[in-house]
Amino acid sequence: VEGTERLVRAAIKWALANGRKRLSLVHKGNIMKFTEGAFRNWGYALAKREFRNEIVTERESWILGNKEANPDLSDEENARMIEPGFDMLAPDKQQEVIQEVRDALALWETHGNGQWKDKLLIKDTIADIVFQQTITRAREFDVLATMNLNGDYLSDALAAQIGGMGIAPGANINYDTGHAIFEATHGTAPKYADLDKVNPGSVILSGEMMFRYMGWHEAADLIWKGIEGAVKAKTVTYDFHRLMDGATLLKCSEFGDAIIKHMDD
Repeated sequence: VEGTERLVRAAIKWALANGRKRLSLVHKGNIMKFTEGAFRNWGYALAKREFRNEIVTERESWILGNKEANPDLSDEENARMIEPGFDMLAPDKQQEVIQEVRDALALWETHGNGQWKDKLLIKDTIADIVFQQTITRAREFDVLATMNLNGDYLSDALAAQIGGMGIAPGANINYDTGHAIFEATHGTAPKYADLDKVNPGSVILSGEMMFRYMGWHEAADLIWKGIEGAVKAKTVTYDFHRLMDGATLLKCSEFGDAIIKHMDD
């Protein structure tokens, strides 16, 4: 419980501080009910307990939206709209959904009349569906909070969409104590040692994250500007070069020089 709450708390705080609109709890709780299912449940509980006026869950948004569209809608009718199989549920399960509706409508003063649209939306998504949808409709995702194994898979898959692990930074942060370690998401790759070949972007962008975490935003912005400029100019290392038409192949050190050049542009 403690680890889940620390992770989800940090994700929500980051999303709110950075003006994000959606946070997805990624899990496989439909199969692993007592582990990943618990992660989902504990995540929702933490969000409601500590950030009640700043968040809305996806199902709460449905309930509030239904009531706004039809003020005369009964609690049972609303429950039937958010739970398509409502009439097939056992009576006690039907009452659980109806109570869920009542709990959401109790938020009317702070969330009703469209106020929920300005809140951070908290939803949960099955892990394998996320792999598909981050490819087919990536814009529907913003911040992902998930367990270690899912996160390991997803970070690599998402990195592939922007050129690979060579450009993917990483951070291990305990927001409760303030301790943080920033490092490349890839391994040490000893076979490339002394070849002046690999993309240094992952390490450099990890440094950018470190500076931003420390509050050194000017330094972080310069790093971002330099890398963005080098990539836009198609002056890149071998991993990006093989994916770009008309690109100029650079060594690792030359890419570093290109980053510095574009900092001054």
